[in-house]
Amino acid sequence: MNPILLNCDMGEGFGAWRMGDDELAMPLIDQANLACGFHAGDPLIMARSVELAVAHGVSIGAHPSYPDLQGFGRRHLQCSPEEVRALVLYQVGALDAFCRARGCQLAYVKPHGALYNDLVRDDALLTAVLDACASYRKGLPLMVLALADNDRELRLADEADVPLMFEAFADRAYLSDGQLAPRRLSGAVHHDPERILDQALAIASGESFADIDGKPLRLRADSLCVHGDNPESLAVLRRLRARLDAL
Repeated sequence: MNPILLNCDMGEGFGAWRMGDDELAMPLIDQANLACGFHAGDPLIMARSVELAVAHGVSIGAHPSYPDLQGFGRRHLQCSPEEVRALVLYQVGALDAFCRARGCQLAYVKPHGALYNDLVRDDALLTAVLDACASYRKGLPLMVLALADNDRELRLADEADVPLMFEAFADRAYLSDGQLAPRRLSGAVHHDPERILDQALAIASGESFADIDGKPLRLRADSLCVHGDNPESLAVLRRLRARLDAL
């Protein structure tokens, strides 16, 4: 079994507002999903985030969103597939400009928030994002949610000739089919460090863990996300990094 990668959503400040301890978390992860300005991030934060990732040898992914600064990209907007393709290309190109300026290359695309979740349910939107990746650069991977069954995602990605990376979450509760439990539900976000660590290690080892109803769920994932806006993130990341390195 290939070792699972560890990723974190980063660069999610805006202007004078900051979120997360990116400077302390960056050395602990393999992949940084950097906000591109639509849900968070601004040009200076994007530039500094890329510089920080490069300094630590961390792979850089674009984290595009619906245009929703006020809602942090967590509101479902009625965008057409054509609009989604364009907004993803816009954000990917913006972040990649900072990567090129630092002599590195954008490694993958991971949609954020409501857009990420909408791709699970809407073939047209998923196809639009796949087309944006394929149009931007041949072989640019798309990171999507690891589900109990990802046949749909694999089929559409194969048609678009886009590689996929499957992602699971250490600090989110799951529904029985592998979709993330909506944040409006009680218990949708884990805050107990021990529970976050146990779920992360179960996913990394290919073992089952409890969904939101307590039933066993097993996911196949290439990368594991710990959210940077969780107050326990840094402590969990340190422990998780040590445990993953020991597997």
